[in-house]
Amino acid sequence: MTHSIAIAGMGRMGANMARRLLAKGVKPHVWNRDPEKLKPLAAAGAAASASLADLAAAMKGPRLVWMMLPAGEPTETIFRELLRLLRKDDLIVDGANGNWRDAVARAEKAAERGIGFLDAGVSGGIWGLEKGYCVMTGGAAAAHAAAEPFLKALCAEGGYLHCGASGAGHFTKMVHNGIEYGMMEASGEGFELLRASPFGGADMAAVAALWNRGSVIRSWLLELAQSAFEKDPELERVAGVVADSGEGRWTVEEAARLGVPLPAISVSLFKRFRSQMKDDFGDRLAAALRNEFGGHAVKTAGER
Repeated sequence: MTHSIAIAGMGRMGANMARRLLAKGVKPHVWNRDPEKLKPLAAAGAAASASLADLAAAMKGPRLVWMMLPAGEPTETIFRELLRLLRKDDLIVDGANGNWRDAVARAEKAAERGIGFLDAGVSGGIWGLEKGYCVMTGGAAAAHAAAEPFLKALCAEGGYLHCGASGAGHFTKMVHNGIEYGMMEASGEGFELLRASPFGGADMAAVAALWNRGSVIRSWLLELAQSAFEKDPELERVAGVVADSGEGRWTVEEAARLGVPLPAISVSLFKRFRSQMKDDFGDRLAAALRNEFGGHAVKTAGER
């Protein structure tokens, strides 16, 4: 039986996921702690609910509630409330950038009530609405199968994978973000060296565009770098403060626990710590890239 779907959390990601479902012909239920954020989704055709209790009551069973909330206490609070509201054969999907161990614990709690649980690492940032998301799930195969009709609507073609048991989705997304740290750091360092070139000021946007035409390092990040340089060639409006939101730390911690050497990713994490003390051009590019792909807020040079 096909589940009905709700998105809980109308931040950048949750709201855009609801919009993508609508564009694919799926009418989601939506909830947010701040009801003002529900108005544009309701106007677009989503079924808005003022409370989680109203949301659960409005949905036809079996129900799938996809949490797109900040990791940690916000997710845990809503998860506990959903456990009280949902019933056997319903399904909770946790799309936060959470620690994989939290997902394992939540899956066990949900199973005690006969409720399915998937941890879903979601990548794609603000571009997911247009291009489709990349989703990594962990949990029972049956839970993944129940979510698959919605994954097909949300994701780019071939852009979802059942990665294994509970926790595997968030673990895979953690490693994904660790790799992202390393790639962004390498880009920042390379363009920093180009900027110091003895051959005069390089056209950074032109170089990024060039490298994306057949070179070994062509990538979406280079497309975003080109976009950032075209908007602000010297990145003067961006402070080189590069936040770390947790996944990079967890990646390095897991590597230490498992005895896996991650020199590049580890250095990129520590460089982010350093960026909060000293500003340089490479850090400004990394900050600009986060804004380009994820809509993450950046500090201006005067806000350091």
